[in-house]
Amino acid sequence: MFYIIGIIIAFFLALLLLGKKNKTLADKILFAWLMVIGMHLSLFVARSVSGNINFAFLLGIEIPFPLLHGPFLYLYTAAMTNQLPSKKNWASMHFIIPVLSLLMLLGFFMLPANEKVEIYRKKGAGYETQMSINHIAIYISGIFYVALCIMLLRKHRKNIEEQFSFTEKINLNWLRYLVYGIGFIWLIVITSSDFWVFGAVVVFILLLGFFGIKQVGIFTQTHQVKEHRMDPFSTTVSSVKETGNNLSNQTFNIENALHVSERPFISDITLNQPLTEEEDISIVRRKYAKSGLTDIEADRIHAELIKLMATSKIFTEPELTLTELATRLAIHANYLSQVVNEREGKNFYDYINSLRIEEFKNLVGLPENKKYTILTLAFECGFNSKSSFNRYFKKVTGLSPSEYIHN
Repeated sequence: MFYIIGIIIAFFLALLLLGKKNKTLADKILFAWLMVIGMHLSLFVARSVSGNINFAFLLGIEIPFPLLHGPFLYLYTAAMTNQLPSKKNWASMHFIIPVLSLLMLLGFFMLPANEKVEIYRKKGAGYETQMSINHIAIYISGIFYVALCIMLLRKHRKNIEEQFSFTEKINLNWLRYLVYGIGFIWLIVITSSDFWVFGAVVVFILLLGFFGIKQVGIFTQTHQVKEHRMDPFSTTVSSVKETGNNLSNQTFNIENALHVSERPFISDITLNQPLTEEEDISIVRRKYAKSGLTDIEADRIHAELIKLMATSKIFTEPELTLTELATRLAIHANYLSQVVNEREGKNFYDYINSLRIEEFKNLVGLPENKKYTILTLAFECGFNSKSSFNRYFKKVTGLSPSEYIHN
């Protein structure tokens, strides 16, 4: 009964996606994946319940299915993080191994039903080599695709920090949990029996349904976040709170968010350990080696950026993006990203939030602000959540906001 529930939920979620309007490519990939999961579970239940007798014509079909989940996980993660390859036929390449696995069993599929059942009862007697190759391929596929998805998510984190001054709505932590969940299932595949494996798959489907329906832009309809431009000279705590409340009632389109500008300058480098200042400078220079931006023009843009931040304090806008700031400066977003990286030595996210921290320090030191709470002042400076403010403040100062105030 437990497995039946998993099958029902898998197909139900697939139907929800099928009925969704304006489906994204990620939605279509997830729909196909859920159908594969549902069929895989169904084949397992049919074989377990009937003892291979009533469904002998289906025997062997389930063998390549474990090799499908890794590619679907990768394609879904790549689609959600806007990192799908631009080459044609990129998707089909990831399904070559499952097809080869199926072709290895052509001789088995041509056998009479009673012989198939007998081979299953003898645990694959006569097909030991094919099964060993298939098992090795399953283990390698699981490890490879989980590692590949973790790399995609790390790169996505760097990408959004190049484009946004906030990460709460677009960090895709739930997708990271999804990848870890698949990794855990593969660990069970290596160490345990099919009953435990498919039991974990049912739990995975339940979590996928919960986070999928809860998460914006997947099972729910997608809407773009409206621009909330505030007068930088009259930004109040109440206006920030009102903006935050309005945004919380909308869904965030991650694909539109990551398409806000071209991204030839976004770094693909993943730092595994702290780098020296010289190494940081060298990396930034290589990153923009082919840029057409001259040093004189970069200095001019940097001066205008500093002036704009000092006079207008637009960093206090909670939803400020690189593209919006570039528009106000009348320059291309890529050039602004280069200036921030080279002249400030930070990505866009760190640059804007460091200004917010400095603004908080200024505000908290004013006697007239003693009546306000720490969180109120944090909202005034542009942060849109208590957790993000506390985390970044500690990162910059080494102290919590309370510790800083009382020192």
